[in-house]
Amino acid sequence: MNLENIVIVLCRPEESRNVGAVCRAMANNGIHTLRIVGKKEDFDEERVRILAIHSAYIWENATFFDSISEATSDCVCAAGTTRRRGKKRFKLQLPEEFASTADTITQSNGKVAVVFGNERTGLTDEETDQCTVGVTIPSSPDFASLNLSHAVQIMCYHLFRTNRSDISGCTPVSLERLDRTVKSLADSLQEIGFFSVTGRDDMEQFWRTILSRSGLSEKEAQYVEHVFNKAAGFSKKRDRKSD
Repeated sequence: MNLENIVIVLCRPEESRNVGAVCRAMANNGIHTLRIVGKKEDFDEERVRILAIHSAYIWENATFFDSISEATSDCVCAAGTTRRRGKKRFKLQLPEEFASTADTITQSNGKVAVVFGNERTGLTDEETDQCTVGVTIPSSPDFASLNLSHAVQIMCYHLFRTNRSDISGCTPVSLERLDRTVKSLADSLQEIGFFSVTGRDDMEQFWRTILSRSGLSEKEAQYVEHVFNKAAGFSKKRDRKSD
């Protein structure tokens, strides 16, 4: 993902503080291009800066347009964010699905716009018609409306995560990978004479069951293997000394 090719478009925002919060959400995720459908003089700059804090440079560099079409004219794709599925509205993608599409386009040096509607009314049908794809952020039907800056944060985060493939949480290893750890563990126990004649199969099944429930990460699986390998090495070294 080339985040420099991501454009955030706010269509007719009303609250200056929301614009400031949007700037901060963008900066959190390495996205810097803000375009606003509206007039700069309609916003209270001081209120924008209060919530933008150190991301005020995004506001300072923001550009203003009369329509979504004008704001996205240099973009390959314009994604309208909406929670409504009207007759004229396209099939809506989830944020992570859209992030994959945006990745392909931006890597080819094309610009991608993510368009957000007015805080109270969202995007009208006329405004949605100026977009080429729709994205929806699932939320509780009891209170489905998201704050503008929260919606921007969610979308920017998904784009940022696609860009930062080096960042990962703890992903549990597959059973196929776990079986290699169990085999390594059992081999180490075999080396130190833990199994007399039988019992290895039962022991492997025991460790497979226990470790699968723990959801080992790759790093943890490697550490378990290292501990048992090292223990086997110490045991052999001690046996050689006793001889």
